[in-house]
Amino acid sequence: MAESRKTTVIGFLNPNGQINVRPLGIPGTDHGQSLYQMACSHCGANYGANGSDIHHRRCPACQGGNPSTGGWSLDGGR
Repeated sequence: MAESRKTTVIGFLNPNGQINVRPLGIPGTDHGQSLYQMACSHCGANYGANGSDIHHRRCPACQGGNPSTGGWSLDGGR
């Protein structure tokens, strides 16, 4: 069995330079998923992502990635 990439571990950095900052403790938009705060290592943007998407997310601000999942924002908006 292949070793897990542990994408939901705080500090995980995906190949697109997106960092898993923390679990948000709120349901995600995919079945059985939770939202995580992501931060772009290139421009510093913060956004929400389903745990199942962390491995391939691109920054919505500088890489043309999808907008923040579930409408989550750093200032508490949803």
